[in-house]
Amino acid sequence: MPTSRYSLAALLASSTLVLNACGVLPYGVGSSAPAVSNVGGGGTANAAGAINDKANEVVLFALGLVETGYLFGGKNPEAGLDCSGMVSYVYQKAVDMRLAGSAADLARQGKPVPAEQLRPGDLVFFNTRNKSYSHVGIYIGDKRFVHAPSSRGKVRTESLKNGWFAARFEEGRTYFE
Repeated sequence: MPTSRYSLAALLASSTLVLNACGVLPYGVGSSAPAVSNVGGGGTANAAGAINDKANEVVLFALGLVETGYLFGGKNPEAGLDCSGMVSYVYQKAVDMRLAGSAADLARQGKPVPAEQLRPGDLVFFNTRNKSYSHVGIYIGDKRFVHAPSSRGKVRTESLKNGWFAARFEEGRTYFE
């Protein structure tokens, strides 16, 4: 059953409040980017603030898809999503960024990020079928990520600290910079 716009908006708003309270969104969703003054006296917008706002949008949009059904090759939540379809859908809808292809295709894009430097909105890649970059998720902070696994059939969150996916983590990549 498709989620109504009102329900999704309410979920995103409540998720923002909860994630800010828990410290998962460290960048202050909804706040404007701070101004940085330069020698000439004029202010310029902080590019890091714009990046952080985009990353937060990606995280919130991804969290809004939790419990969406899985479908191999799925590229929209009404029919179902697979891992790369979820990532492509989230980036397109949340920040109007086109990322397309399989998990391996996505891994060839972006800039590598060491695990200890992952930021919300970065992508995390896994070797799940004895094949490099066979699965992808969206890092949400606090060593957790959102993904569309085939098991249990729904988009969900997982830990990078322990468990099946932690042992299969390959690398992170950022698409903001």
